[in-house]
Amino acid sequence: MRRASFGWWLLILPAFLLLLGFYVAPIVKVLLISFTDPEPGLQNYERLFTSASVQRVILTTLRICLITTVLALLLGYALAYAITKASPQAKRWWLLAVLVPLWISVLVRAFAWVTLLRRQGLVNNTLMEIGIIQEPLQLVWNELGIIIGMVHYMVPFAVLPMLASMQEIDPRLLAAARGLGASRREVFLRVFLPLSKPGVIAAAVLVFIFSLGFYITPAILGGGKTLMVAEWISLQILDLIRWGLGTMMATMLVLTILVTLAIFSRLVNLKRVFGMGG
Repeated sequence: MRRASFGWWLLILPAFLLLLGFYVAPIVKVLLISFTDPEPGLQNYERLFTSASVQRVILTTLRICLITTVLALLLGYALAYAITKASPQAKRWWLLAVLVPLWISVLVRAFAWVTLLRRQGLVNNTLMEIGIIQEPLQLVWNELGIIIGMVHYMVPFAVLPMLASMQEIDPRLLAAARGLGASRREVFLRVFLPLSKPGVIAAAVLVFIFSLGFYITPAILGGGKTLMVAEWISLQILDLIRWGLGTMMATMLVLTILVTLAIFSRLVNLKRVFGMGG
């Protein structure tokens, strides 16, 4: 037994060393810099409570991420439900439509949204031509533009776990509920929706965590006027050369992700939610 156990450790040792060297060690170094630059102490972390600009960036990031998560879940659930109820042939086309955006560069998608949403873009021109608005709307270079771009990027990540959860629901349960006199609305609210909850939770975790670290989409669609955490970190380290502040915020970002996973793990079985059994 000991030899077999030792053999397994030898097999995973290269992966473990790579994890330490390329993931754990950089995170530890970031943590150390946040406590030692420009001088040893907690002055960087004190900014969380004393700096209005730091607090504004954090609140803006949380607000945008929460709105993005809610909208992505609503749109993703509707798409996943439509795919579940579609015929096999239609389902393939639906899945293709969901997956194609994932194959397009996030940079290309961000610039495409700029073209569509700018003051002389297709959306404003169309609305003005049909008489709905008299002046162009400010749809980009603000939080609205960032949310639109982030929701577009995140919807596929919301659809896939919810679709996997919905496809595991036994259709006989829905038929039984209908046979017992439940309306379509009652079947959905009292049978289908509760059974699809694991997929909704998985989608919420994925979308929220991914949204926290978004950089390219907010940087382009926000136009530098709305800063989220990732762009703020880049600004501190690359432009202002304030490594201590940048690494402090990076550390808080990692901690936020870990705390989010810890909270969800208390509420639900994450192994089951993400399809790992248990």
